[in-house]
Amino acid sequence: MAARLICFSRDLLDGGPGVRFTVKHYGAEAPAFVVRFQGRAFAYYNRCAHVPIELDWQPNEFFDDSKLYLICATHGALYSPADGRCLGGRCNGRGLTPLPVEERDGAIYFIPSEQTS
Repeated sequence: MAARLICFSRDLLDGGPGVRFTVKHYGAEAPAFVVRFQGRAFAYYNRCAHVPIELDWQPNEFFDDSKLYLICATHGALYSPADGRCLGGRCNGRGLTPLPVEERDGAIYFIPSEQTS
């Protein structure tokens, strides 16, 4: 499967708004997002580990006020932007599910797998 363009690199600022996109997960559409943290792009399903609701508190806003953590707007669960692991709150040790992305030639691409497209 071919890589799919999500956005241009310039669209993601470190700790700034993310970019939402969708992936097919076992044939069903699933919301996802990509953010930049410490210079790298990281993507996850847009689904809290506590209850399957979307994280963003405003469209494309996934970071807390400190710009160091991803936060669930509903429960306040905190996640590491670098690996999606639960850092506190109702996620009870369950983290975000990462999605493979690649940054090259000034753009960020989603890399589909057998389970996602």
